[in-house]
Amino acid sequence: MGVVLFGSFFILLVLGVPIAVAIGLSAIAVIWAANLGITVVSPNFYSGIAKFPLLAIPLFILAGFLFERCGISERLVTFADKLVGRKEGALALIAVGVCVFFGGISGSGPADAAAIGAILIPAMMAENYGGGFAAGLIAAGGSTAIIVPPSIALIIYGALTNTSITTLFAAGVAPGFLAGLSLLIPAYLISRHKGYGKVRAEIDDLSLWQAFKQSFFGLIAPGIILGGLYGGIFTPTEAAVVAVVYGVFLGFVVYRTLTLKLFYELLVDASIASAIVMIIVTLAGLFSWAANTLGTLDAIAKYLIKLSTSPLVALFFVNVILFIAGMMIDAISIYYIFLPIFLPVMAKYHWDPIWFGVMMTLNLAIGQFTPPVAVNLYVTTHLADISIEETFREVIPFVLSMLLALLLVALFPEISLIVPRLLKMM
Repeated sequence: MGVVLFGSFFILLVLGVPIAVAIGLSAIAVIWAANLGITVVSPNFYSGIAKFPLLAIPLFILAGFLFERCGISERLVTFADKLVGRKEGALALIAVGVCVFFGGISGSGPADAAAIGAILIPAMMAENYGGGFAAGLIAAGGSTAIIVPPSIALIIYGALTNTSITTLFAAGVAPGFLAGLSLLIPAYLISRHKGYGKVRAEIDDLSLWQAFKQSFFGLIAPGIILGGLYGGIFTPTEAAVVAVVYGVFLGFVVYRTLTLKLFYELLVDASIASAIVMIIVTLAGLFSWAANTLGTLDAIAKYLIKLSTSPLVALFFVNVILFIAGMMIDAISIYYIFLPIFLPVMAKYHWDPIWFGVMMTLNLAIGQFTPPVAVNLYVTTHLADISIEETFREVIPFVLSMLLALLLVALFPEISLIVPRLLKMM
């Protein structure tokens, strides 16, 4: 029945069925066919989201919407533009930098790509950047949002493995910036080679100081959220509440860009986005329960362990599996499907769960902009008004550069663990 479970899931994916529906249908069908007790579906569905750490997810999604609607992303872009100056390829560097920074607020790859892409993609195309390049670059930059804290992906990992989410957030800092740095190099070299951004039109006449003042409250947002988190002042869920309150304060008091009508529309959008994520969480949890009950996950884990006695070879196979899965399935589903398989492998080789979580998340971040199922690319190509096929060649350098960053994180765990150790979390 395990073969039927996974086989039906992948067949539904190939037929174009939405991932959440494919996971749910295959799980429920196998539970019914294998007489596992169809009545377990309802309580399993509830227990999948009835976890306190998961409460941070809708709150951080709401915070991301608030900061975007407040105009924070636009102000950050303006400040970065003044800081970098009118140089060839400057907008490409700004795109990566702002994506990494805004990721420290939103925690979501698609949200990051949408917020920054809506501003920078038209600006880049107006300054002779190729549409495919601009869409591919911002899709790649947006993927860093699930690595740098506060990361929704790391919240899921922490909840599934009973690992400290605060420590995971700290561990994501260095790899997140390494991923951003890895994108800066090809972005700059390609821009110089193709002459992107040679002639730049003035966006406004603001001085650097004026741009800094306008973006100040956005610049200190990650410091407030993460400073309180790492300082032990509040938990990750409480940090999400603080982020929401701070976003409301900026929107209604500081920038006054929000009205009651806009706030209501924002709540609706955030609720829809949260519902999509939580539905995937519950259905993926049901799928994982069915696979575990059938013994399928345990069998795969034992096979993977027998495949090699070398931890490096096992690590290679784990990352290959994750990379292939990331090209077809969303990160949340991958956590639920593959983590039960990898946990015995982690235990056998005594891999640090904090390092493994960050490495796994970095791998899945690459999948967010690697075709065929590249959710960030779908967002940015829509903004650029081009087909996703036009970006396939453009994203290859960014995929390769982030794979190099993944290789470093995989081979040198200290890259992930240095910040938690400096903060005495380990």
